[in-house]
Amino acid sequence: MKEAAMPRLGFVALVSVAALGAMAQSAAAEQSYMREGDIVDLRVGQRVLVDDGSCPAGQIKQVVGSRLSENGVVRTRSCVPRLAKK
Repeated sequence: MKEAAMPRLGFVALVSVAALGAMAQSAAAEQSYMREGDIVDLRVGQRVLVDDGSCPAGQIKQVVGSRLSENGVVRTRSCVPRLAKK
């Protein structure tokens, strides 16, 4: 019975490592810039914070790569609550 448990343990360890890698990548994906022009390569689904002062106090601009068009990635902009103090 112990022999059957060993492959399962390896599978669980592999899935755990993959999940941690995905979480680290998504946390690193959200970056902050001072100007929207500094964003060079925005991918579909990527969210970037831009602190250019265009949003009201307590909020920050969020730029999202919303969809792919013939000319590249279409960006949508919105003001979202600032989570950390400036």
